[in-house]
Amino acid sequence: MTQNPESLPTINHELCISCGSCVAVCPDNILETDTSGRIVIVAVKCMQCGHCYAVCPVEAVSTPFLENGLNLVSIPGLHTDGGAEVSTGALVHMMQQRRSCRIFTADPVDVSLLEDLVKVGTTAPSGTNSQGWKFVLLPRREDVIELGTITADYYRRLNKKAANPALRFMVRLFGNDALGHYFRTYYQSIEEGLREWQENGADRLFHGAPAAIVVAGDTSSSCPAEDALLASQNILLVAHSLGMGTCLIGFVVEAAKRDRSINVALGLDINQKIYSVIAVGYPGIEFVRPAGRKPVSLKIARLGQEQMRRS
Repeated sequence: MTQNPESLPTINHELCISCGSCVAVCPDNILETDTSGRIVIVAVKCMQCGHCYAVCPVEAVSTPFLENGLNLVSIPGLHTDGGAEVSTGALVHMMQQRRSCRIFTADPVDVSLLEDLVKVGTTAPSGTNSQGWKFVLLPRREDVIELGTITADYYRRLNKKAANPALRFMVRLFGNDALGHYFRTYYQSIEEGLREWQENGADRLFHGAPAAIVVAGDTSSSCPAEDALLASQNILLVAHSLGMGTCLIGFVVEAAKRDRSINVALGLDINQKIYSVIAVGYPGIEFVRPAGRKPVSLKIARLGQEQMRRS
């Protein structure tokens, strides 16, 4: 499926210095350096993350499909309220600056720092204050590689099934096109990632992160998924404030839903489910400005007045 050209980034070659930062940081690999040294767009599908814009040191990249800046009206740049000394503007700026990191240095992360990140994660709200979180720390690169290997084994089996047209047809006969959807959407990129992992150890899953945090929840809690994701967001923000890089690894979460061996390897109980996996480390690239966001879609509801009109 192709995208409208307006959905792709544009490059001002008069400003571009061909530093290659945008090429290195692009998760969809749609940018390359051509034989003349110019940065060019070589694909027609873009996830619209805005990383290329955010990393460019000379503002040569434009992302017309994103709004650069939150355009806030009610939050001043410097504000304190209540009993806590908090700059709301600075907090929002930090939230806007945080990006998913897919280029990590090899520098290890101290386990005590991972523990502190988890402690901060537990300041998040939880349904009925159940606090049913379960955190698993992977403080060594070897541990991350092992989790990646187990996950790769799952997707290798899944790709074998998805590549079978007869099996896809049989599954669809029962009104479930999940295997066909996977084949059309993910099969090729997963196959390439598995091949690169097997042939040269290229880590397209954890992006070379030296550590990871697995966030699980007790399924007997009232809303374990929401609890785990709120705690994960706290971890992401505090890690960013410390100059660290993070990235949510959804492929592990999806694999763990269907392959119990992942939960067993991580020492999780039968009633504990993985809701997020966070790659953690130190970024090997610097974003020099916030990337944009798509325009906000919102609706103002007047339910009380509508109910009065109906009555």
